[in-house]
Amino acid sequence: MKRIIWVYGIIAGLIVGGWLFVATAIIGHERIENGMFLGYASMVLAFSMIFVAVKAYRDKHLDGTISFGKAFRIGLLITLIASTIYVLTWELSFHYFVPDYMEKYTEKTIEDLKTSGTDQATIDKQVTEMKSFGEMYKNPLIRLGFSYMEILPVGLLISLIVALILKRKPGSVSSVPA
Repeated sequence: MKRIIWVYGIIAGLIVGGWLFVATAIIGHERIENGMFLGYASMVLAFSMIFVAVKAYRDKHLDGTISFGKAFRIGLLITLIASTIYVLTWELSFHYFVPDYMEKYTEKTIEDLKTSGTDQATIDKQVTEMKSFGEMYKNPLIRLGFSYMEILPVGLLISLIVALILKRKPGSVSSVPA
C-alpha cells in the first residue's frame, strides 16, 4: 500500500506542481487569464490519481474489496503528498520567480475595483486590508498555511468521492473466473 501511495502521490504532485511551475516561472503568473480556473483544474486532474490508486490497490491487493475508511485513507495520504509538493513548488516559485506576487495581486485587484466603478471608500478599505494581508503573507508559516488551504480541500473532497464510489464489501464482488 505504501508504494502505491507514494507513487501516485508523487505523480499527482508532479502534475499540480508542474502546472504551478509553468504558470509562475515560464508563463508569468500575472499573464495567465483564468489562472485560478486552470490551477484548480490541474488539482482535479492531479487528484484523479486517487481514483486510479484506490482502484488498483482494491483490485490487485484486496481481491476487489475495500472499506470506505481504507479507500479514504489512501486518498488522504496521496492528497498530503501531492499537496506538499504543490506547497514546496509555490515556495520555490514565490522566492525565485514571483517575489512581488502580493504587490502585483494587490495592484490587479485595485485596478479591477476601479474599472468596475467601485466607490473610493470601498477601494481604500480594500487597499488597507490587502496591505495587511501582504504583511502577513511575508511570514513563511502563514504563506504555507494559505498554500495548503488552496489545495487540501480539493484533495479531501476527491478522496471522499472516490472512497464512496470504490468501497466494496466482501461478498459484493462477482466471482467471475478470469
